[in-house]
Amino acid sequence: MSHFDYRISQCRICRLEFTSTRLKAEPGIVIHICPVCLEKAKDHFIWLCLNCGRPYFRLKNLVMNRMCGYGLREARFLYETPLIQGIDFCVVCNPEYIVEYVYTAKEHHCSRK
Repeated sequence: MSHFDYRISQCRICRLEFTSTRLKAEPGIVIHICPVCLEKAKDHFIWLCLNCGRPYFRLKNLVMNRMCGYGLREARFLYETPLIQGIDFCVVCNPEYIVEYVYTAKEHHCSRK
């Protein structure tokens, strides 16, 4: 028996096409993605909420320009590599968690200065 999985499933990003192309959003979590969304991931960072399934798109140039102070501006591989990242919660399905996380991160950042 072959260990390859050729199942066709709906694209988790656009939910318009069916595809057999798969990738790992997080270790152990495999998602299907269509060629159109994979091509879009070359110019955008895509975050996929693993709780509710909502995708979030941000232009790579916009995100990288905001992170120039963190030393990521020189990371050319982030511009060239399609990046789709799974996130545990998003602002729609768990806003309390996001607000608490931002508040804690801000508090931690201010205490380090």
